[in-house]
Amino acid sequence: MLPDVQILRPDIPIRLNRVGVKGIKKLVEIEVGWRRPIVLISTFDIFIDLPQDLKGANLSRNFEAIYIVLEKATEKPVKSIENLCIDIAKEVLKRHDYAEVAEVVMNSELIVRKRTPVTNLRTEEIANISCDVVMRKDGHRRVFIGVEVYGANACPCGQELVKAKLNLKDIPLPTHNQRGKAIIKIEVKDRSPRIEELIDIARSSMSSEVFELLKREDELEVILRMHRNPRFVEDCVRIMAKKIAETFSDFPNETLIYIRQENEESIHQHNVVAELFTTLGEIREVLKHEETRNNTN
Repeated sequence: MLPDVQILRPDIPIRLNRVGVKGIKKLVEIEVGWRRPIVLISTFDIFIDLPQDLKGANLSRNFEAIYIVLEKATEKPVKSIENLCIDIAKEVLKRHDYAEVAEVVMNSELIVRKRTPVTNLRTEEIANISCDVVMRKDGHRRVFIGVEVYGANACPCGQELVKAKLNLKDIPLPTHNQRGKAIIKIEVKDRSPRIEELIDIARSSMSSEVFELLKREDELEVILRMHRNPRFVEDCVRIMAKKIAETFSDFPNETLIYIRQENEESIHQHNVVAELFTTLGEIREVLKHEETRNNTN
């Protein structure tokens, strides 16, 4: 028999949290009701924990789990990406009997069709969608659905500087602009958030949407919209948090939420970032307290 080096005891017996493979590309069909299935080119990352007495993990079993689950799934479109990732995690744990935890991360590009704001010209944008599953051998799991959406932001600080210099009020003034990237991830509990809802929340949190194709009238409208709604990265994260609480009012308080906004600066060499990792209940408590404070004032 050929030697199996992975099962040997390592020279330094330390347990590792994550061992795995990244960048496995597969085609996945998602069922969307009355429309044709959406075909996603998806990238999977799969990890397990490794006990201290094993030199290495048999990573080929991760590939086997992917192929077996996806082979069954591609017989017909899957109903949700979270169920697909859960099935893969279960299969990985089954094949790695020494592992206590499996993690599956799925990232895909989704083409979203929309129309320009003035000429109603049909165009498309790419939204990145994701699913993260962490599953223990005892069945306990955490599942997150997420989106990553691009937009544009105008800087409020720069606009105030221009306003002070020119002594102008109530006119959309120039400022430096930023291309922004909004990321939302919501834990899946009793039901899953709709990807379209997450995209809308992320898109509407920034100063303006961005478009692949624009006529001159559309370009003017986007510029005006940006400068009428100047926002910091902090503003975007807080707006997303509020909209999430309003949109998913039936989700339980313990639902975990991750929000991130990153803007690529235009007059600096650095980027700016704001993040929030909390629960829906904490967001609701803040909004409730603020509403009470405003009513008493």
